Amino acid sequence: MVQAVRIQKDLEALNEFTATPGQGTTRLSYSPEAAKARPFIKEIMVKAGLTVREDALGNIFGRLSTPEIDHKPIVLVGSHYDSVPNGGMFDGPAGIMAGLEVARLFQDQGLVPQYPLEIVAMVEEEGTSFNSGLLASRALCGFLTYEDLQKLQDQNGLSAAEHIKNAGYHPEEVEKLAYPPKALKAFLELHIEQGPILENLKKDVGIVDVIVGISQLQVVIQGKAGHAGTTPMGMRSDALLSASRVIAAAEKIAIEAGEYCVATVGRLNVYPNGSNVIPDKVTFTVDIRSKFKDKLDAMIAAVKASVHAEANSDITVSEHLTLYVEPTELSTVIVNNFREQSDRLGISEEPMVSGAGHDAMIFAKVTDVGLIFVPSKDGISHHPAEWTDYDEIAKGVEVLFETVKVLTEAKGKSND
Repeated sequence: MVQAVRIQKDLEALNEFTATPGQGTTRLSYSPEAAKARPFIKEIMVKAGLTVREDALGNIFGRLSTPEIDHKPIVLVGSHYDSVPNGGMFDGPAGIMAGLEVARLFQDQGLVPQYPLEIVAMVEEEGTSFNSGLLASRALCGFLTYEDLQKLQDQNGLSAAEHIKNAGYHPEEVEKLAYPPKALKAFLELHIEQGPILENLKKDVGIVDVIVGISQLQVVIQGKAGHAGTTPMGMRSDALLSASRVIAAAEKIAIEAGEYCVATVGRLNVYPNGSNVIPDKVTFTVDIRSKFKDKLDAMIAAVKASVHAEANSDITVSEHLTLYVEPTELSTVIVNNFREQSDRLGISEEPMVSGAGHDAMIFAKVTDVGLIFVPSKDGISHHPAEWTDYDEIAKGVEVLFETVKVLTEAKGKSND
C-alpha cells in the first residue's frame, strides 16, 4: 500500500535544497540548489529499482522496463523540481515523489509492466528564470528550439542557453530531446490544487478535465528620465505612468471577459528606480488566462492594444508574446479511469478545471494526459505557507498507482 511516511521523508529531504532556508523554497532550475537536488532525486530512483538517465537540459528520468517491451510506447509520470522564489515545498515535487512512490509500489508488489514506465523530474516549469515557463515539457514534446533558448534571457540579460551551458548541460542539443511520434502512451501528473475548492468541499482528489489556456506578454515601455522636482507635469515622458495605465486596462479587460478569465502583472521593473527620478523605462509581464480560446485571444489582443495606445513621440513601446498555450482538454479515457479507481477505492473525487498551467497541458498535444489534484490547505500556493497533508497526497497516489497499473498492463512476477 501507499506509504505516506516515505513521501513525507523524501519531500522534506528535497526541501533542504533551497536558497532561502526558513523563508520558503527557492530552487531555480540551474542554481546551486538544483545541482544539489539532482543527485538526491537520482538516488531515490535507483533505490526504487529504476534505470536513471539525465538529458541535455537536466531533466531526470527513471525507467522501469525490460528488453521485450523497450520498443513499446511509454507511460510517463512526474512533475517539476524547480520553484518560484520563496515558494512552497509541494508545488512540483509532490508530483515527482508521487511518481516515485508508484515505482516503489511496483517494486514492493513485484509488478512487471507490459509497457515501459518512466518517472520524470523536469526543469523550469515555473518560468521564473527566463520569463517563459514549461521549458522541459516543451522540449520533450518538440516545441522548443535552440534559437528559443538563445533568445530567452534572465533579468540580467544572460540567455537561457548560457545558463544551461554554464550548469554543465548542452542547450544546443535541445531539439534532439523530443519523444518520437507515438513514443508515449500517456503522461500522468499529480499536483497540489493551489486553490481552496477541494478543501472547502471536503473532497479527497480533483480530477481535471480541462486546463485553461495560458499566455505571457513581456512589455517594455521607454520614456525619458527627468528630475522629479524640476520637470513640469505637462512636459514629462513618464514610462511608469504609461505602464500603470496598461496595468489598469489589463484588469478591466479580464473582468469584462467574464468567468474563467484572468490577467495578472506579476513582474515589474522600474528604471532607474530612484525616489526623485522620473522613470525612463519600465518592463513588466502580463499573464493572461482563460478556459475559452476565443476569450484568451481577445484578451491578448486587447492588452496589446492598450500597450500600443501609450506610444507617442516621447514614449516607445514593445510587446512580445513569450508563451502561448491554448485551453487543453485532457483524455476522457484517463479521466474516466481516475474516476473508476477513485470510486473503487472509496476516495471522494471532484471534476475540476485547472486555472494554473502545468506540464500536462504541453504533453496533451502529443499523447493522452491525466492530471490529479490533491487539496491545498487554505488554497495557499507559491508561498512558504503552502501545505498539503501527506495522507492526502497518499490518497492521490493510490488513484495514480491503480491507473498506472491499468495503462502499463502490469502483471505479477508469478504471471510472467
